[in-house]
Amino acid sequence: MAVVERTNLDRVIAVINGKGGVLKTTLTANVGGMLAASGYRVLLVDLDPQGNLAEDLGYTDSTQDDQGRSLAQALMFGGDAAPLRSIRANLDVFAGGSALDQATAGLAARANKDPEGAKLALASLLSPIANDYDMILLDCPPGDETLQTAAVAAARWALVPVKSDRSSRKGLSAVAARLDAVLSVNPSLDLLGVVLVDVGKAAKAVEREARQNVAELFNADRDVVLTATVRHSEATAQATRERGLLVHELDDDIRKGPKWYEIRRGDAQAPSHSPRSATSVADDLQAVAQEVVARIVTAEERGKS
Repeated sequence: MAVVERTNLDRVIAVINGKGGVLKTTLTANVGGMLAASGYRVLLVDLDPQGNLAEDLGYTDSTQDDQGRSLAQALMFGGDAAPLRSIRANLDVFAGGSALDQATAGLAARANKDPEGAKLALASLLSPIANDYDMILLDCPPGDETLQTAAVAAARWALVPVKSDRSSRKGLSAVAARLDAVLSVNPSLDLLGVVLVDVGKAAKAVEREARQNVAELFNADRDVVLTATVRHSEATAQATRERGLLVHELDDDIRKGPKWYEIRRGDAQAPSHSPRSATSVADDLQAVAQEVVARIVTAEERGKS
């Protein structure tokens, strides 16, 4: 049986849902970026063959972006791998991308001979370096069972984003099954919480119903759903990825830009892709980051008593 030092992995969070389009990458990038900006040492791990974390953080097609080759090699063959350093101050990243398709195939083949070793491939990679960081967030792919399993086998916590509609909530049953499937190799895994995303702030009844339905699915009380939610803003999502900025960085840029009356007088030009909604979305993501930290700290304090 593969042996992994679990105490090093107490602040590893898998951001996971079996369904795509529920803001997993947005949460990973922005919660991680906000924590790094506040002084936390943060590592992000992009496990998605699409590699969209690179767009959110602005290193797509740069010389740093290896499309997941370093991460894939380490998962398949073991050994060390170095993340991309200082993508932001205090923020390092294991890049994802198309090479992770090879890792999926390699781990699936390994699972035939060494199922526990395959499940613990990511945990084995992270454990020796985890003490260099205050928080590690794993951006899980939506449909890749092998990489999802490796992620939750490495994580202490699962954070599950979900939209409020019925179709999106169906992915939660697959998440629950995935968490149960790794308890034999990762008995410390626990659900940190569920985040409602793409929420319409006026749709209070829909939100209440979604909170109740999520709680029933996980056989938990309503507190399983974070108080913080993330509102829908297609304009903000598009602007951040086009500019390679996190939402709070976009908001800072907008605040530093010309005033509306300066633009109207012709004294300044309106900046492109600067949606007014960026401030509200940045506030939502900051609230999620704060609640994530608060929940982990509370659990750690409870564990000491």
